[in-house]
Amino acid sequence: MKRAPLFITGTGTGAGKTTLTALLARFLRQNGQRVAALKPVCSGDRDDAHALASALGGDLTLDEINPWHFRAPVAPVVAARREKKRVSLAEIVSHVRPMQKRFDWVLIEGAGGLLSPLCEKTDSRDLIAALRATPIIVGPNRLGAINELRLTLAALPPAKQAKAIIVLMSPAQTDAATRTNAALLAEYFEAGRILRLPWLGQPVNWEAVLKSARVRQMLDIGLGL
Repeated sequence: MKRAPLFITGTGTGAGKTTLTALLARFLRQNGQRVAALKPVCSGDRDDAHALASALGGDLTLDEINPWHFRAPVAPVVAARREKKRVSLAEIVSHVRPMQKRFDWVLIEGAGGLLSPLCEKTDSRDLIAALRATPIIVGPNRLGAINELRLTLAALPPAKQAKAIIVLMSPAQTDAATRTNAALLAEYFEAGRILRLPWLGQPVNWEAVLKSARVRQMLDIGLGL
């Protein structure tokens, strides 16, 4: 049976989507899985796509990971308009579908938050629906996270809310909000689908992170391995 793609979205820009996508890719590959990690559309630099390329160890080219790149550091749809280019939802889906045949897992990273426009009349919510993907919502584990995560969840269709996974990315310095957010969020959302990752470092020492029993256990639970 073909596994549904995992779509990594977030509460906004800088939430930790790329770090989590790279972590998932490295973890799954370490466990003998064939993995594709994609960022179909991006604008500004291609640092996120390069990070995913590194996580995949050369299994995909940069242009396979990120087929649509626009130079201006603004929303992708605006950047594309400046270059007089267009991307359609159908084109993105057509790029992702063959990956599902080639790989055991397909990870897709969105751009910005859930409702940030990716291309004309299309945002990450539309792409999640078109791909029948399982949403993973990433948010910084800080004061304000509960509101941001609940708003993002509320924007998903009910069927996708029921399957969504929430990942709280801890900061370098924890505080009262960091320590209590997961428990408070569990009053509104199934506790078994809330993952609280520790601070992974900046830059990330991937070898050390992947040896962490705590991180591995959380990923095992989150991915249902």
